[in-house]
Amino acid sequence: MSGKLVIGNWKMNTRGDSARQLAAALLADGETNREGVGIAAPAVYLAALAEQLKGGNIALSSQDVSRFAADGAFTGEVSAAMLADVGCRYALVGHSERRQYFREDNAALLAKMRNAIAAGVVPVLCVGETLEQRESGAYLDVVREQLAILAEIADGEYVVAYEPVWAIGTGKVASLEQIAEIHAFIKNWCLQNVSGSDKIRVLYGGSVKAENAEAILATENVGGALVGGASLDAGSFRVICQAAGKMI
Repeated sequence: MSGKLVIGNWKMNTRGDSARQLAAALLADGETNREGVGIAAPAVYLAALAEQLKGGNIALSSQDVSRFAADGAFTGEVSAAMLADVGCRYALVGHSERRQYFREDNAALLAKMRNAIAAGVVPVLCVGETLEQRESGAYLDVVREQLAILAEIADGEYVVAYEPVWAIGTGKVASLEQIAEIHAFIKNWCLQNVSGSDKIRVLYGGSVKAENAEAILATENVGGALVGGASLDAGSFRVICQAAGKMI
């Protein structure tokens, strides 16, 4: 768990050719083709990318995982065992866009976390507040409630990613003071409520770009970055990974 972790979340972007081209550019660069760097690709491209990434150091991540553990009549679902089978190291869980568009609640997210851990896939639990919740002063309560499922997990490796909803894809970025406050809160909450919490890495996400990555990654208790739009550009993603690499 030493060093900073950077995961690029491609979201619902790329096609087969552009995904392979982007992966090839990342593999060809020592700043991105190293331990501590991952890409979260659309599910339909995971198997092909896993084959392309063989022999390299870039970890593969899914953008979601099913709450159903066993094979069965769950049309459209992708299980944790399937993700492990194609070579995924990580799986995003509870991204704000999943919470918003698919109404995912803590019960579903806890099941997803447990399934991923059981399959040997490291879940990345995403937490964060909306602008309304931030401005009302309720943001710590919101994040605390989202973190609560971690107290239900007895064992296993996982990562937390704090992404203020109001800063995702908007160009707005939380101030370094805001980032420091919430990351300290998350770390302290974990220390008080979760076993083995001293090893939990907390990433920051929300309009992380080449221009602000170094300052964000240098902020106390920030263990890395979950990068959205900037991860679709190999050059921008390289700068972010380079900044993270300096802090190992």
